Amino acid sequence: MRAVTDALHYLELTELAARLKTRELSSLDVTRSQLDRIQSIDSELSSYVHVMAETAVSEAKAADAEMAHGKYRGPLHGVPLALKDLIWTKGVPTAAGTTLHRDFRPREDATVVRRLKDAGAVVLGKLQLTEGAYSDHHPSVTPPKNPWNADYWPGISSSGAAVATAAGLCFGSLGSDTGGSIRWPCAANGLTGLKPSWGRVSRHGTFELAATLDHVGPICRSAADAGVLLGAIAGHDMNDPTSLLDPVPDYLAATVHDVQGLRIGVDAAWNSDDVDVATHSVLADVIDVFRALGADFVDIRFPDVTDAIADWAPNCAVEAANAHEATYPARKNEYGPVLASVIEAGRALSALDYQKILLRRLALRGRVAALFETIDLLLIPVHPFPPVTLAMIQTLGEQPDLIAKLQRYTCPFDMTGHPTITLPGGASRDGMPIAFQLVAAHLGEATLVRAGAAFQRATSWHRRHPSLTSGRQQ
Repeated sequence: MRAVTDALHYLELTELAARLKTRELSSLDVTRSQLDRIQSIDSELSSYVHVMAETAVSEAKAADAEMAHGKYRGPLHGVPLALKDLIWTKGVPTAAGTTLHRDFRPREDATVVRRLKDAGAVVLGKLQLTEGAYSDHHPSVTPPKNPWNADYWPGISSSGAAVATAAGLCFGSLGSDTGGSIRWPCAANGLTGLKPSWGRVSRHGTFELAATLDHVGPICRSAADAGVLLGAIAGHDMNDPTSLLDPVPDYLAATVHDVQGLRIGVDAAWNSDDVDVATHSVLADVIDVFRALGADFVDIRFPDVTDAIADWAPNCAVEAANAHEATYPARKNEYGPVLASVIEAGRALSALDYQKILLRRLALRGRVAALFETIDLLLIPVHPFPPVTLAMIQTLGEQPDLIAKLQRYTCPFDMTGHPTITLPGGASRDGMPIAFQLVAAHLGEATLVRAGAAFQRATSWHRRHPSLTSGRQQ
């Protein structure tokens, strides 16, 4: 077997899978190397809450043994992955970023964990997140640090998942997205993230923030990797009656297709209104790439999302209050101030006001669905400013307009449930990643993976990685 070198830690999941399948590398060697890297590097990054070293080694040995005997489970077989710590893992502490649940050890795996294990994946451990998957880490938690530059925001709420994946501490991870929590961390860390259609992935065994807004999805280094992970976890689950019955396509197979003739919608006004120059320049470059690949661009006018942005917070608050009813206010003193204030707001909202929000959501969902009768994809930013510093993010509580801008291109698609893929597409003057989003019709994940893979064949932004000694890319 070839020795595991530092460069191999940054392999795409699909590249590693090919080397494991031919037994050029062993899962055990790769897993032990990952565990060593976590031990040596993560004390500075704080991405992991709990490292599952013993079980990871056992799973890696089992994967090697199966492959040696000709049993190959597919492209996740023997691949070391990690999980956002709101995803139940049998017998392993699962705290959801809280102190409230720090001693909780689930009696079963979440459906997505069971499906990863059925695919032969190795689970390295659990990854840090903001309290209850809302907007701030609990005061007792050390927030993960952006491996590109510690002065920059790592994103929320899947902060640890993105940091670990970007830093080469796993080959992919599972996160969740309620208002932007896969997309912001992927943008901040130069990664590819896929927020599936609502219901495409079972939520059974995941801590709830807001049931009708929560999406579980992959955080990876490439669109192909995201397709592999999504293919493993997607599909109906009897334990989650809201999960969709539709068959799961072969997302990896979609990566071999080009984008010739795909109709990509662009709302020039929405994409440029108060959008910074660097982000606008990245969007222009993305258009040039897709046009050269044969995609057709369509001028569109996207439905007004003003109400959706304003409605997201109270919608989330009501559902969070319901999710925490058993422990709030009974154990109010164990909550951090941000999550507590959200729950209080949810408990105070009237049923009439909540119903109005739901009706506006349904109307927006219908308008967006109608738009996708005329286009295959929508191109938008992730947020309208350049990469976000910690100093900037610390002022959010005092600047409601800034919060609205941060959510402008993310929370509307949690409100409608449409799938999106986030892709790195450029860099700021100081070398920090800048990303963009593609949005597809309901259950259009295969189109997202197809387009993302085509873009990544033509560009190399997804192959840039942080240098953990200098804070600059390598």
